Amino acid sequence: MITIDGSEGEGGGQVVRNACALSLVTGEPVRITNVRARRSKPGLMRQHVTAVEAACTIGGGECEGLTVGSSEVTFRPGRVTPGDYRFAVGTAGSTGLVLQTVLMPLLLAGAPSRLVLEGGTHNMLGPPFDFIARVFLPIINRMGPRVEAKLVRHGFYPRGGGQIEVVIEPAPLRQIECLTRGAALEVSACALSAGLPFSIAEREIAVVRKDLGWSERESYVRELPEDQGPGNILLLEARFEHATEIVSGFGRLGVTAESLARQACARMRGYLACDAFAGPYLADQLLLPTAVAGGGTFTTVKPSEHARTAAAVIEHFTGKRTSFVQQEGGEHRVTFA
Repeated sequence: MITIDGSEGEGGGQVVRNACALSLVTGEPVRITNVRARRSKPGLMRQHVTAVEAACTIGGGECEGLTVGSSEVTFRPGRVTPGDYRFAVGTAGSTGLVLQTVLMPLLLAGAPSRLVLEGGTHNMLGPPFDFIARVFLPIINRMGPRVEAKLVRHGFYPRGGGQIEVVIEPAPLRQIECLTRGAALEVSACALSAGLPFSIAEREIAVVRKDLGWSERESYVRELPEDQGPGNILLLEARFEHATEIVSGFGRLGVTAESLARQACARMRGYLACDAFAGPYLADQLLLPTAVAGGGTFTTVKPSEHARTAAAVIEHFTGKRTSFVQQEGGEHRVTFA
């Protein structure tokens, strides 16, 4: 049995999600100790429990220690069965992170699957739905499978209540090379608001127009039904010939609209100033499919501790290392082989 110390690296829930996904793909059982040891509230949270429960359901697996607050879990995989599944986090916990746990095994299953995931769709602890649908999944589709995701209802922190639907047409993952983003196509900024003063989103967009110089046509406000809130998120999107990047800023108590927007603009400027294919969050998510494909390469900005932790989990299961090599232009070339 593979044993992983969950306190190593960035010490978050990603270790649990990636380990369960790779366990289902490889058939190797895994024990994870010191789960989320580096977080302010260590141990499993509700969204992590749901993610592992989902892995058990689709893969006929068994798990010991699967309770909220648990600091050690043992996962024994079974056989992955495609089908129709519904999983509810029960809180505003990220539906996208539950999807991250079950997607790779279902991509390799022998028949299509359909997932209905309920919980948070736009919260600060995971990638928003827009990022999954327009940044990450297009790369997965380039690798062979076909995955389509639909947002049924927004779910903001702390209320949750969102829903997404995902249809998966499986196929073997092929290795790809993603080194350049290609020519710039268009940019856009959208401030979503639900059940909050409309002026909050307007102030965020005003900062975007000033800081990034984006026009009124490229930056706008969208008001959602009040019953989908309260919630607010700013989404900055840059589309290129071969890649898309979305930077998000989540509205929360104690952070002004202007501060949120300035931070998001700074992150987008950082991405636009380099030539890397993937931003930091896309790089994190591409490591798992690259490993499952058995190889591949892409460029990214400076790798995060999150990415290096994911690479360490992958090495536990495959015995192969992911290399991060800085290039002359400042970007890093990531290779798994």
